[in-house]
Order: sequence, then C-alpha cells, then structure tokens
Amino acid sequence: MKLIVAVLGVLLIGLSASAFAQGKLNVVATTEDLASIGREVGGDRITIDSIAKGYQDPHFVEAKPSFILKLQRADLLIVVGRELEIGWLPPLVQQSRNAKIQPGASGYLDASLQAAILEIPTGQITRAMGDVHPLGNPHYWLDPENGKRIAKEIADKLSEVRPHEGAYFQQQLASFTTRLDAAEKRWLAMMAPYKGTKMVTYHRSFPNFAERFGLDIVGYVEPRPGIPPTPQHTLDLINEMKRQNVKLVLVEPYFDLKTPNAIGRDTGAQVLVMPPSVGGTKEVTDYFKLFDYDVNLFIEAMKK
Repeated sequence: MKLIVAVLGVLLIGLSASAFAQGKLNVVATTEDLASIGREVGGDRITIDSIAKGYQDPHFVEAKPSFILKLQRADLLIVVGRELEIGWLPPLVQQSRNAKIQPGASGYLDASLQAAILEIPTGQITRAMGDVHPLGNPHYWLDPENGKRIAKEIADKLSEVRPHEGAYFQQQLASFTTRLDAAEKRWLAMMAPYKGTKMVTYHRSFPNFAERFGLDIVGYVEPRPGIPPTPQHTLDLINEMKRQNVKLVLVEPYFDLKTPNAIGRDTGAQVLVMPPSVGGTKEVTDYFKLFDYDVNLFIEAMKK
C-alpha cells in the first residue's frame, strides 16, 4: 500500500512538474480587441500579443518580418475572421511554417463563429461594390453581447489546448461575463436618452454599436466600403443629412478628416473621431475602456 502511495506521489509530482514545464500558453491575436478579451479569459496562464494596433485600419496592416517571428512561436492564433484580415494575414501564417496555427488546425481560432453578424450580403458580390465582406460585417466586437461570445470561444479553445487548466479558464470567463453584464447595463442606461439618434459614419465600423444602443446610421462618408469619398457622393450625403437633420459624423482615427470636416461645416454636424478598437487612443487600454470612452464621447457630443 505504501509503495502504491509513493508511486502515485511521484506520478503527481511528475504531472505537476510537466504542467509547470509547459509554461504559459503563447497566444497571438490579430487585433488589440481580441487580445484584451483573451487577456481577461487567459489570466496569468497565457501571454498574449496583438498584430494590428488599435490606431491602424485593421483591413490594411503592413506585413512585417517581426510578425512572422511572433506567429512562429504561437501556440494559438485568434483571428477576427469574416475576411477582415484577408489582405495581410494569410501569407504571414503560411510563412510562419507553424503547423499549430494554420487554418483548421487545433491552434487556430476564428472568434466570429458564435457572434451575431450583421450585413451579410445576399446575391452576387462584385468588385464594383467596393470591399464588401461576403461573410458579413467583421466589426462585430463593438457589441458587448458579442464580447461575451468571443470570450466563451476563447475560454473553450484554451480549455481544449490545456485541458488540465480548463476549470481556471472557465472561472476567468465567468468573472469577465459578470463584469461585462454589469458594465453593459450601465452603458445602456447612459445611452437610453439618445435612442434613435441619426448619424453618419466614415466606414461601416459601427453597425453593431448602433444596433446595441439604438442609434440610426443613415449614410457613410465612403460611397462604398474601402472606396474614398467622391465629390458627387459627398454632395448627395450633405443633402441627405440636411433633409434628415443629421448632426453627427463618426470617423475612425485612421481616416483623413478633410471630407468629414467639410461635411460638418456644410451641415452644422459635429465630427467625432471615435475609436472602434482597443488602443485606438492611449486612454483605451482594454475592452471595458473602449465602451467607456466611446459612450462618454458620444454623450458629450450630444449634450453640445
């Protein structure tokens, strides 16, 4: 009996030592939003880094050799999906030669699979329509409900990769979800007086945000996604804004303000530079602060 206990003791020490030897899981996310949610769920059992920064347009990221090195060392890659990263990520993943993180492999996670996706096009899509995403709008993280779904996807994937730490990841997920529920309740209450507010945005980054908080996007500065504004489209948009009395233009930090400012002058609308991502401005350091910042920015503009 003593021998069995001794053997079991040695086995357990061996197991915990091997778990310890495994060290932290090395996770790479394509955006700071996914990295922030991943950090909440992974806690101190993972290290996580993002490729695109929040002040960059996530559709157009310059592929750097340092990104290949990051991906070579990754145990897990988390992507936004819906073809958001199609212009820059596939060659990086390929060149990393890391079998774990190739699409379809166990270390590859598409965070959009359980999210509520808006603007899924029907019918034929052509290049003339601009950068339309055939799989729907990829800016889905701008709804806290989707934040919870992304977190669950990440927790489940981490638990799958490290089964012996599954209980820890699920506990982290429960804590994150509880805190996000409380924060969302607060944001909804703050935004309630502005339900139905009409606005224009530069790119189609904010439909999920608008739907969650009851806002009405009536037009876009871009004539089509990814296509720069033309004089005719700008004139049509100004006339439409005057007709509908639209007094707010939201612009992502990485777009030129020349046309939005001209629209603002002509219509009397406020032009608001609003980050759609964590890291879009230095105060927005995590997923909670992204909504705190955007909600407060929106309310301040409405009060004016």
